[in-house]
Amino acid sequence: MAEEGVGSVTVRAATAADVPSIRSIYAPMVTDTFASFEESVPAEAELTRRILARPRMPWLVAVDAGTVVGYAYASQHRRRPAYRWSAECSVYISGDHRRHGVGHLLYKRLIGEVADLGYVSLFAGITLPNAASVGLHEAMGFERLGVFRNVGYKNGSWRDVGWWQRALRDLPVTPDEPREWSPKS
Repeated sequence: MAEEGVGSVTVRAATAADVPSIRSIYAPMVTDTFASFEESVPAEAELTRRILARPRMPWLVAVDAGTVVGYAYASQHRRRPAYRWSAECSVYISGDHRRHGVGHLLYKRLIGEVADLGYVSLFAGITLPNAASVGLHEAMGFERLGVFRNVGYKNGSWRDVGWWQRALRDLPVTPDEPREWSPKS
């Protein structure tokens, strides 16, 4: 898929050169919030490994005036083979670009790319409370499934994680194998 955007923000496939920017956007989510259950900021090498992990899944960045201002990605939902038609997704936006449509732009492209690969369902886990993330996911067609209560402990308190799902297509009787992502731009 080619680059697309709104205003001065465009979305494209993430590259290794974007890893420092991705890390700088993600770092405060790890260190200062409960949005991520990671307890330390991953090194650049680890983020690069995640971007290239098999099966290869979309990693996208939003760029404004040459600066990466957000990213979204899909990942394997679970390791057991019967789950292979389901994926999980996440989106992170730099503080000064939140609530300006960047998440919507990233997810519009990500959802399309994941669907084009042959996946059937897309899931999102959201640490609660997080009204902005819930609002984005529901605006993008995700439906609330339920809540895992007190599933994680971070920043001095127990946290719930809500789960949302978006159907990507009608259920095929016999699904074709999902394809690996091949970044085009």
